[in-house]
Amino acid sequence: MPSNRNEPIGTLSSPNVISEEPHGRIIALSLFLAFLWGGNSPSIKVGLQDFPPMALAFFRFVIGLVVVGGWSLFRRVSLGLRRGEFVRLVLLTTIFILQIICLNTGTQLTTASRSTIFINVYPFFTALFAHFWIPGERLSVPKTLGIIVAFSGVFITVAPNLGEGETSVLGDVLVLISGCFLGLRVVVTKLLVQAIHPYRLLVWYLSLSLPCYAVLNLLLERGEPMQLTLASAAALLYQGGIIAGFCFLAWTAVLERYSASKLVVLFFATPLSGVVFSYLVLGDELTLSLLIGALLVAGGIYLVNIRR
Repeated sequence: MPSNRNEPIGTLSSPNVISEEPHGRIIALSLFLAFLWGGNSPSIKVGLQDFPPMALAFFRFVIGLVVVGGWSLFRRVSLGLRRGEFVRLVLLTTIFILQIICLNTGTQLTTASRSTIFINVYPFFTALFAHFWIPGERLSVPKTLGIIVAFSGVFITVAPNLGEGETSVLGDVLVLISGCFLGLRVVVTKLLVQAIHPYRLLVWYLSLSLPCYAVLNLLLERGEPMQLTLASAAALLYQGGIIAGFCFLAWTAVLERYSASKLVVLFFATPLSGVVFSYLVLGDELTLSLLIGALLVAGGIYLVNIRR
């Protein structure tokens, strides 16, 4: 994995690939993927209307595993583990499970638009962790400024609800913690599994996580109503098929040939598209604090990822 980028969930590329300069179509595709990633939190919110958090995670990643696993077999990617990989994958899977628990539970307690903003702080946690653990990934002036700008956006977003005793504040905090776990997972991936194929990586940590979601569902969500409606089916297909499947596979294919540092900056569009999705699909109110917060987080992503 290149050590000079902050990437969306599950991305990993071979460290020996010579990157090409991205052209117009690749830039447009990357921007489209960033736009699609913004729909993740709104789709989770829709799915939570019919499924409890752990059940939703289980069914989502079953779909994602089918998509990525099927494509891996089609591409004849070896899915067998090599010596020393299992312990690394258990560590990554643990971080992944904690991230999804916080994301789904937090999104249940807050709005989809706020969840989108708070989960997209993960590049700033990535930059902070990488500063201490990855050689050559020191915090520069633009990165530090980006972190300050982004967390200013987080504060502006949550400030109107402070002191009102609303459950949305707890949801905000949980999603923010999820962003922290996601940033940590990116850095741990860079440190531990640079040689593992990205398809094998995702297939295994999805496979290892599924029994955990099933057990948590039986222990914590027994008796909670579940039903498959048209809306929740569409939400599951979006989360599992589009996000965990298509977006991951397309982004990985892009990174196999093109410079990640020139493309990841486009993911400033993700929190903005998430707010738009939340408004269009769920009718979330577009308050001034929400819009300013989304813009500041997007600006922070741009500053953290920009290269001179």
